[in-house]
Amino acid sequence: MSTEPGAALAAGGRGWPDGVDLIELACVGSTLDEARVRVPDIAGPTWIFAHRQTAGRGRRGRAWHAQEGNFTATLVLPDPGPPARAALRSFVAALALAQVLDGAGGDIALKWPNDVLLNGGKLAGILLEGLPGGGLAVGIGVNLAAAPARDSVEPDAVTPVSLARETGAQITPEGLLARLAPAFAGFEATFQAQGFGPIRRAWLMRAARLGKAITVRLPSETLTGIFTDVDEAGQLVLSTPDGPRLVAAGDVFF
Repeated sequence: MSTEPGAALAAGGRGWPDGVDLIELACVGSTLDEARVRVPDIAGPTWIFAHRQTAGRGRRGRAWHAQEGNFTATLVLPDPGPPARAALRSFVAALALAQVLDGAGGDIALKWPNDVLLNGGKLAGILLEGLPGGGLAVGIGVNLAAAPARDSVEPDAVTPVSLARETGAQITPEGLLARLAPAFAGFEATFQAQGFGPIRRAWLMRAARLGKAITVRLPSETLTGIFTDVDEAGQLVLSTPDGPRLVAAGDVFF
């Protein structure tokens, strides 16, 4: 375990998963960028945790607003398997976050492909990026203390919310990491031992808008239909007037 300046996390103590390392940083531009720089020196699963992040990003290069008291971290997996399998880690991460946040109050749901909702608003985002040498970065941002202003996101996007405002729960970023690391390790162990099947079933039990109408924006078209399933490859299954469609990547609106 390595720490670089910042108060030491209770990461080596009870509950921290065996074989998982930690790099703790006071301030970075982006933990995802740190993962890209540091991956040559990382041998096993490693969390990169920042007390402050100044240039975070979300899907398609969108800014991720990391306000004080919010959670920003990236898990580096040096050997995540083939790309199609590596991509399923977004479901593993979403389940781990949902499990950790269950006790805080409010209704937790999972929005395909990579968001965690609280009371219908966006609480957390997950972003996967490939790393040099075949590694994977699992970037996670959670609005623990504050949420971005509504006008800072797309007009029809899900409204951002914070845990503190929605539930009154006060969880520090350090406290969240201490719970999230073992939760992720537990779901990852299931994924490694049993494949995507049990992860998929657990995710679907928490899926937002399952069985209801949604809109999916693709680079060349927009689809509207009923969200019926997620298949064994993690693709969204959409029932449309023209028949079923499989969506590997897209932006979902409802």
